[in-house]
Amino acid sequence: MKNFKQKKAFVTGAASGIGRAIAVALGREGAELFLTDINAAALESVVAEIRGAGGQVSMSRALDVSDHDAVQAYARDIHAAHGSMDLVLNVAGIAIWGAVENMEHRQWRQVIDVNLMGPIHVIESFLPEMVRAGRGGHLVNVSSAAGLFGLPWHAAYSGSKFGLRGVSEVLRFDLRRHNIDVSLVCPGGVDTGLVQTVQIAGIDTSAPFMTKLRAMFQAHAISPEKAAKAILSGIRARRYMVFTSMDIRLGYFFQGKFPITYDMVMRIMNHVMHKVMLRQERVRADAATREGLQ
Repeated sequence: MKNFKQKKAFVTGAASGIGRAIAVALGREGAELFLTDINAAALESVVAEIRGAGGQVSMSRALDVSDHDAVQAYARDIHAAHGSMDLVLNVAGIAIWGAVENMEHRQWRQVIDVNLMGPIHVIESFLPEMVRAGRGGHLVNVSSAAGLFGLPWHAAYSGSKFGLRGVSEVLRFDLRRHNIDVSLVCPGGVDTGLVQTVQIAGIDTSAPFMTKLRAMFQAHAISPEKAAKAILSGIRARRYMVFTSMDIRLGYFFQGKFPITYDMVMRIMNHVMHKVMLRQERVRADAATREGLQ
């Protein structure tokens, strides 16, 4: 897929972040777009932006990708009116982190339902039609650096992203006979809305030290537009592993070549984050003590 002109592309998470940047870029390149996002108002905004710039959005619908019935209904409507897709991009996702002793079951379930089952719902709703159409195509699954590395407090999030990596690894071979390529995208720091909305179980994300950490992250994070450009380049090159920044590419290399160094780095990061959690617990305990004395 060297160009996207008149290619039919389905994009999840299209109302913000990387998903929005991809949708805008594909619209600019002449793709016929089919968009979805859980945020109806933001989805309407991006649709208006793309159409205002001369792009084509044939259908859009607000839905939760974790809702299997809603995804299947939308897919049926798209296929009935427009036929199969050429390009399917699973971008939608949420971020909930936390030490295992602080994570609630509902948080584990929410992360897995959106980040892993959401893409699976899309795959089972759209890929069979692509196979039957016999035109080939491309599937893009956006994982994460947390789908490569054992980052602290990321057990649920990494579970979903490693799972998506496993699905992609199988499909890259299963779909090859149908001339459908698969790309697994592993972004590092990208300055999206998730930076502000990430939930961390047991941590007050409005605390001053968290504000400082967010600012540090954003200082080295790339823009969603730059990430989208890397992803579209990966599609054109029929590349399986797509990195949006050099730090994650190098980290993946060192993980494979120097596992002892990787192990040491992960242990140090885990120790640092554990100290952060202990400090947060002390702050809460001190606040409770002061309130009790009043």
